[in-house]
Amino acid sequence: MADAIIAAHDISKSFGSVEVLRGVNLAVAQGDVVCIVGPSGSGKTTLLRCFALLEAPSGGRIVMRERVIANASPDAGVKRAAKAVRADIGMVFQHFNLWPHMTALENIIEAPLRVKRMGRGDAVALGEQLLAKVGLREKRDVYPGRLSGGQQQRVAIARALAMSPKVILFDEVTSALDPELRHEVLLVMRQLASEGMTMLVVTHEMGFARNVASLVAFMDHGEIIETAPPATFFHAPGSERARRFLQQFED
Repeated sequence: MADAIIAAHDISKSFGSVEVLRGVNLAVAQGDVVCIVGPSGSGKTTLLRCFALLEAPSGGRIVMRERVIANASPDAGVKRAAKAVRADIGMVFQHFNLWPHMTALENIIEAPLRVKRMGRGDAVALGEQLLAKVGLREKRDVYPGRLSGGQQQRVAIARALAMSPKVILFDEVTSALDPELRHEVLLVMRQLASEGMTMLVVTHEMGFARNVASLVAFMDHGEIIETAPPATFFHAPGSERARRFLQQFED
């Protein structure tokens, strides 16, 4: 894990008496596209939320750039480290989470204006550039309620990119979309991967994982059962549980 941008070290997470994560280790190096796959309820989203600093681990630690940014009992140093890197971790959620009272452009520029203290002219130029990047230049003044689900998700990706993150986390970002809209979102994600964006992706899109991922991590019952390059994972998975999981995606 020495060359990782962000890494989980022996992460556990419990909600009351329910143990959701058990001793998870996972590292994401610069330029990696790591896809986390597995059955529903296996802890994938909880792990991603720990990476995003939206959940505090019950045990273990999250490390970014060799600094502990989350653990079970954060002291002042850990809290300072987390605050320093929070803008470096972008996240795109399953259900968009756009502000409905703001236009597409306003959604994108809000964080650069408030967090980065960017001048409005520069923020607008950046927002327009990012809307063009995700194929929505003409939607700059449209409110989320007038956008399709796929368009909203692309605005959400542009909003994450607006903070120039070191890594972007994607949580089942196509699961609420129909096939045509999924395709347009996946195209944007493929483009980001080709440009070298570091990505950690929770997904049921096996085609994306097979063709775009540099590493696949398979989770079940709160544990990472195996990690492997996609060619190995999809053609010769190392565990019986992974083999059974992949059978449901066979034609």
